[in-house]
Amino acid sequence: MGADTSRRAAWELVCEWTASGSLRRHMLAVEAAMRAYAPRFGGDIELWGLTGLVHDLDYERYPDLTTGHPREAMAELRRRGYPDELIRAVGSHADFLGIPRESAMERALYAVDELCGFILAVAYVRPEGLSGMTVKSVRKKMKQPSFAAAVGREELLAGAEELGVDFDEHVALVIGALAAVSGDLLPVA
Repeated sequence: MGADTSRRAAWELVCEWTASGSLRRHMLAVEAAMRAYAPRFGGDIELWGLTGLVHDLDYERYPDLTTGHPREAMAELRRRGYPDELIRAVGSHADFLGIPRESAMERALYAVDELCGFILAVAYVRPEGLSGMTVKSVRKKMKQPSFAAAVGREELLAGAEELGVDFDEHVALVIGALAAVSGDLLPVA
């Protein structure tokens, strides 16, 4: 039959390669956002979700961007029989590799990756977490340079533009996707 590229097998691989709870939650968030975007672009929900789930597979083990991430993940995913389009998307989310984002799935992964991290950062400082979060509250935090300073605001905006969606609509869709799985994304106090 072939390689096991099921969601269960992908999650086991993530858990094998990633000890960090925050990085696992990030990958779950990107998976949720990708699943939410797939129907909008006529994409395969399972494929898009798997792509989001494994996109940072090697970030903890091989953090060196000149030799490691995401090259090691791409090699491992190829070895395990994952589809070429998933592997290419994982590579294209890293600008420094120079792989042009040609498909809607590739553009969506790039667009949701940093935004998921930023939205989760906003959720962590809100008593109600993702519940009731608005686009306005995300935009307000974007204006604070010291908040989640590692997240490039230009990259957030460019991702939505490259995907061809209105930024506020993009933020709202991702908030909704993350809120739907918030129990898996926010650490237990």
